[in-house]
Amino acid sequence: MSYFEELAFQYIDGEWRSGTGSWDIVDFNPYNGEKLASITVAGVDEIDQAYRAAERAQPAWGATNPYTRRLVFERALRVIDDREAELSAAITAECGGTALKAAFELHLAREFLREAVHLALSAEGRILPSPDDTKENRLYRVPVGVVGVISPFNFPFLLSLKSVAPALALGNTVVLKPHQNTPICGGGLVAKVLEEAGLPAGVLNVVVTDIAEIGDALIEHPVPKVISFTGSDKVGRHVATVAASHFKKTVLELGGNSALIVLDDADLDYAVEAAVFSRFIHQGQVCMAANRVLVDRSVEREFTEKFVAKVKSLKVGDPGDPATHIGPLIHAGQAEAIGSLVEQAVADGATALVRGRTEGTLVEPSVLTGLKADAAILGQEIFGPVALIIPFDGEEEAVRMANATPYGLSGAVHTGDTERGVRVAKRIDAGMIHVNDGTVHDEPIVPFGGEKASGVGRLNGDAMVDVFTTTKWISIQHGKTRFPF
Repeated sequence: MSYFEELAFQYIDGEWRSGTGSWDIVDFNPYNGEKLASITVAGVDEIDQAYRAAERAQPAWGATNPYTRRLVFERALRVIDDREAELSAAITAECGGTALKAAFELHLAREFLREAVHLALSAEGRILPSPDDTKENRLYRVPVGVVGVISPFNFPFLLSLKSVAPALALGNTVVLKPHQNTPICGGGLVAKVLEEAGLPAGVLNVVVTDIAEIGDALIEHPVPKVISFTGSDKVGRHVATVAASHFKKTVLELGGNSALIVLDDADLDYAVEAAVFSRFIHQGQVCMAANRVLVDRSVEREFTEKFVAKVKSLKVGDPGDPATHIGPLIHAGQAEAIGSLVEQAVADGATALVRGRTEGTLVEPSVLTGLKADAAILGQEIFGPVALIIPFDGEEEAVRMANATPYGLSGAVHTGDTERGVRVAKRIDAGMIHVNDGTVHDEPIVPFGGEKASGVGRLNGDAMVDVFTTTKWISIQHGKTRFPF
């Protein structure tokens, strides 16, 4: 039995079991089409069983000394170290991730587990004064209870752990639904690592399923108090609407249309390196990817020549080859959509400085320029290896163009004057802007999230305490209250 087949099950109340849904999710290698596993989807009954298991397990887990809870995450770090080769191979096989991408994902997964160790001890209470001399006000930070986590396909192991580990560390229990394209990396492997690390049964449950089978049961179920969703803004809008109607709190990490701005005094060679990485890491299937590269017109020609040369040097192919920069997109439909997007942009007047071919799930890079101000491609998230180079005249126009999008997740500003970069960054309506760096960054203690259609709320660091705990006021009357009747 292969590693994928071993984990091709639901994980409910500490047991690996088959789903009872009406169809199977077939897990394919996006590069070579190899069948990795077949998983019978969870039905509504399994969703209920998973949430009820989490509900039963939560009181004991929440009452566990946080010093004891954090030992699970310390052991999980050792499990990842011991199984690094297997985990990396799984990311390559199921996600089409290159060696660089797999290493990047596992590095960040470790960092978030280390932060979970710290978070276990971070739910601090407070004592507040009262106008009544004999009264004491205590504020306790307590777990919300049960958390539902819905994770995406692009960095599935990392982005599942990113919500799961903090929620668990703070005393909650979790039901995780990974994306149907990455059920093992986003679900089975997460459960296996934590199971081996000694997490008690029922504290984490994994359900592999789809809305076509369960509808909104995962969000509507009465048990979870918080839904953490990472994915597209279209689906996120639906999650938020359904959750709000059931008085559930949500944290939504959604799509982006990041702008990397190159000002007239930037180090162009360095800016090119940052822009190429920010656009083409994991084939551009990253919410923080630099969709739009905005370049001051005075340096546009030099920057563009260097950018195009760098892009042409990128190797496209087998993600298992350590020399590969760009592997496959997640499935053929996505590859076709990206090809059609480029064709439409060119038909609408854009110039293709580099025109990549599409073969199956492999999409070579494209670099477009000469786009009209109202070109549809400028306003949307491009989840593929397509870069747009757009000239501007001065800072004012750069800021206006950067903000001309419904999204506001990440961005970058390149300049020889750091404080100038900060001034520009402050004017961009996005949750995260990086001066003289790339657009793709995530650090465990720094609040992560976007504005506008890029999401609601923040993850990481202290923001995790806000999301996964609730404040409870307990007052103590040491004297006697005088009641009016």
